[in-house]
Amino acid sequence: MADHYEALGVARDASTEEIKKAYRKLARQLHPDVNPGAEASERFKTVTHAYDVLSDPKQRQNYDRGGSGSSQGGGFDAGNFGDIFETFFGGGGGGGGMRGPRSRRERGQDALIRVELDLDEVIFGTHRDIEVDTAIMCATCSGTCCQPGTSPVTCDICHGTGSIQRAVRSLLGNVMTSSPCGSCRGYGTIIATPCVTCQGQGRVRARRTVPVDIPAGVDTGLRLQMPGSGEAGPAGGPNGDLYLEMKVRHHDVFSRDGDDLLCTLTVAMTDAILGTTATVKALDGDIEVELRAGVQAGEILTIKDRGVTRLRGNGRGDLRVGVQVLTPTKLDHKERELIEAFAARHKAPAPALSQFQQGLFAKLRDRFLG
Repeated sequence: MADHYEALGVARDASTEEIKKAYRKLARQLHPDVNPGAEASERFKTVTHAYDVLSDPKQRQNYDRGGSGSSQGGGFDAGNFGDIFETFFGGGGGGGGMRGPRSRRERGQDALIRVELDLDEVIFGTHRDIEVDTAIMCATCSGTCCQPGTSPVTCDICHGTGSIQRAVRSLLGNVMTSSPCGSCRGYGTIIATPCVTCQGQGRVRARRTVPVDIPAGVDTGLRLQMPGSGEAGPAGGPNGDLYLEMKVRHHDVFSRDGDDLLCTLTVAMTDAILGTTATVKALDGDIEVELRAGVQAGEILTIKDRGVTRLRGNGRGDLRVGVQVLTPTKLDHKERELIEAFAARHKAPAPALSQFQQGLFAKLRDRFLG
């Protein structure tokens, strides 16, 4: 038996890359397509076997210790040649490793729908029937893709494997490759009689109603996931998920700070001086608010447990009411005399500078959020 190193023309301490380059050079010279002689063919088998042994670290180590250097007992076969094809050309050479036909059943796509809510719906939660234009399973064929009474037939080209093997000629000889069957598109079966309702897809477009219980406490941007409520998959595949993205509409009176509700109560100057009872028309019913005598503009009145129900937890936030005192702008002669008399009896401090605020609403905002 010829020495493998001599067959490839490399030193015994040659690197794997040097062995690979030597074999590539000899294979191009000795390949039967290039050199059809019997002697060249035999030598081609010899250098191929030598490369098989020396390119495998375990076989090379065994060979260097005096062994045969081949777990196969020597010789050239198509399996080894497929490995060589992958080594040099990086692909799916070789006849083994087929994964079988692919399934027509696939998971349906997810869907995203934006849901607009009023602020009062957020306080306690609400129920909605959401109209969704989506794919549903075909009622005629129940997702089989076939006309009722028929079934898929085995592809007579790939015989149900879903792939076709072909011998490809290369510089290193014939190599078996595998590719999806063009007749059945890799499924292994053919829908000979497609369902006329869904045209063999197993699903149709339709508008359906999805009932949704929207929990209390949701806010703009929050997404609710409804598993299995998205599009039906092809060929009876499982449904995707439905995502509902919340958008809470602007309210003219109330705004939101977390789980608290904020609003401003405008009171007359006389009511602020003398005190009064005011009615706040809250989102979930009227609330009587007691204003103490001498209440100041910008004060915050906190009404416990009249805010938004907490999304993850118990109870509700608070309703915070900012007081705005309305000063009269037009006085008749008598009213002006009364105010002047009042001012004379209660000497007010001189106007003083303080930190600049962008109006009362900014002052209220700072108190709300401070």
